[in-house]
Amino acid sequence: MSKSRNPRPGRFSGTMLSFAAGIVLAGALISCGGKGNESEAPAPAANPSGKPVDSATAGTVTGMIKLDGTAPKPKNINMAAEPNCAKEHSTPAQTEDVVPGDGGTLQNVVVYLKGDFSQYSFPPNSAPQQIDQKGCQYHPHVLALQTGEPLQVVNSDQTTHNIHPVPKDNREWNESQPPGAPPINQSFARPEVAIPVKCNVHPWMKAYIAVFDNPYYAVTGKDGSFTIKNVPPGTYTVTAWQESLGSQDQMVTVGPSESKTVTLTYKPNSGD
Repeated sequence: MSKSRNPRPGRFSGTMLSFAAGIVLAGALISCGGKGNESEAPAPAANPSGKPVDSATAGTVTGMIKLDGTAPKPKNINMAAEPNCAKEHSTPAQTEDVVPGDGGTLQNVVVYLKGDFSQYSFPPNSAPQQIDQKGCQYHPHVLALQTGEPLQVVNSDQTTHNIHPVPKDNREWNESQPPGAPPINQSFARPEVAIPVKCNVHPWMKAYIAVFDNPYYAVTGKDGSFTIKNVPPGTYTVTAWQESLGSQDQMVTVGPSESKTVTLTYKPNSGD
């Protein structure tokens, strides 16, 4: 009857130590190399070898985003924990889920064209878009930019903030920004509508960033209007996106040097 042989103590100990060290190293790599810390190469133009849009034949799509009904009443934000921010508001700050515009319109709606732009080249803009943290709110509440376009985040408050975009298709990042700190500079490599932005320090702070690989987008302001210029002739879907009310679509055909007007209408609680 043969006897089982135990491994030599030294060999066993060395194997277990190596195994344990591997687990520790793997854990360190996971914690340090998480989604928020991945490096991301700058985004190239949508089609570097493509041609520019012929401005002589390009058209324009303009329009209005309407609200058919009464907007949900915003809620007051309690900033008692941040007196430096509370004093920035002459009246209590309010949530911005649905912000009416003038004359039954809607603000903060992202409007963009869906279509085949593969034959064209759209270099990203070099001037940075900016988000300011002021009065413990993000300004603007909704921002749109191109892939690779610089985003600059500043802190105008006398309290520490952090900006934490939570994308599905882009790299997640989360950076703290004390008072007086230099701007945070970032960009996004892939189209995405829209990326929620939060502050882990102040849970009421919310914003959205819409990212496109072409310049055919706009965000409605106080009058609810939008203008999309230099559109090559063709048939497109005009899509409006609102954070609480969802999306609306309408087809439009733009002829050479033609201007088309589109109106898209939301009803309260008509979201997807």
